Amino acid sequence: MAPVWLDALRAHDDVTVVGVVDIDPARGESFARAAGLDVPTGFDLLSVIERTEANLVIDVTVPSAHRDIAVTALAAGCDVLGEKPLATTIEEASAIVDAADAAGRVHAVMQNRRYLRSMLGLRDMVASGVVGDTSLVAVDFLLGAHFGGFRDEMDSPLILDMAVHTFDQARFITGADAVRVSCTELDPPGSWFAGAAAAVCTFWMSDGSILSYRGSWLAEGGPTTWEGSWRVMGASGTIFSDGAGAPFAHVVAPGDTSAFRTHRRVEGTTPPLEREGHEGCVDDMLGCLRSGRRPQTDCHDNIKTLAMVCAAIESSRSGAPVDVAGPGEHTGHRPTTGQST
Repeated sequence: MAPVWLDALRAHDDVTVVGVVDIDPARGESFARAAGLDVPTGFDLLSVIERTEANLVIDVTVPSAHRDIAVTALAAGCDVLGEKPLATTIEEASAIVDAADAAGRVHAVMQNRRYLRSMLGLRDMVASGVVGDTSLVAVDFLLGAHFGGFRDEMDSPLILDMAVHTFDQARFITGADAVRVSCTELDPPGSWFAGAAAAVCTFWMSDGSILSYRGSWLAEGGPTTWEGSWRVMGASGTIFSDGAGAPFAHVVAPGDTSAFRTHRRVEGTTPPLEREGHEGCVDDMLGCLRSGRRPQTDCHDNIKTLAMVCAAIESSRSGAPVDVAGPGEHTGHRPTTGQST
C-alpha cells in the first residue's frame, strides 16, 4: 500500500488497518514493519479476511489482479476501494459489478482527479451554462515522463496508466458519457518507452459534443499540469482551465454583432474541499459507507471510464472508429500488467 493511501486511512479515527496481504509474504511483512503495523500478514486474501474479520479491502495491486481480488473480497462480505483501472477488460469489470450487486457491498475506484478543487471549479462553470451547451471539449496532457520501471515496458502506457484519469475527468466535467471513439497511438523515434506513449483520440459523447484528447509522455518542453489543459467550447464562448487554478471563460460581449465578436472575461472559482486527491477519494468512500450512499467512483459508474480506455486502444489497433462498450458488453483488449499510481 502506498504511503498516501495509508495516511489517508489513518486520518479517520474509526478506521483500523487489521491486516496486510501480498503475493510475496516477505514483502508484506516488510511493509507492515516499515509502516508500524503490528497486524497479521499473508499471501491469501480470504484467509487474512477471515482471521481479522476485516470489512473493507484496499486493493493497490496490479490491474490484472483486480477482478480476482474484488470478487473474493466482495463475496467475503467486504467493501472494496481499489486503484484504477477498475479491471483490465469490460468483461472483468462486469464481473466486479455483478459481485458487488450479489453481495450487497460497495466497490469504488481511486479516480483521485475528481477530488480536486480545480476540477470541481471547471465542472461547476460548465454546468452554469456561461458559454451555453457544450459542443467541443479539447484537452492536452503533455509531459516528458522518464519513470523507469514497469511503465517503460507497457504496450500502451499513456492510455492505460494515465489517460484513464483524463477520460474520467471529461465525464465528470461534462456529465456526458462516450459513445464512439477514433484513436491513433504514436511510437515516434527517440521514445524511451517500449509501447506507444502518445495518442490522439476523438470521442463522440452522449450529449452530442466531441471530446478531443491529445496526450504524450514524450513531450519535452512546455508541459501541462498532471490534470491537463482544458478548453470547453459552447456557442457563447470558451472556458479555460490549466488544471491547477480556478477556471475562467471568455464570453461574447452582450449586444456585439461584429464579424469577430469581442469577449468579456468571467472568473470561475475553486470550491472549498477539506481534502483533495487520494485523501478526498478515501474520505468520500468512507463517508458513503457510513451513510449508505454510493461513492461517485462506484464501479457501476466507473465501468464507463474503463470502456473509454478499452475502446480507444481497440480503435488504435484496428485503425477504425469503435463503439464504446457499455456495461454487459465486452471488449477483448487486456492491458499489460503494471502497478497503478
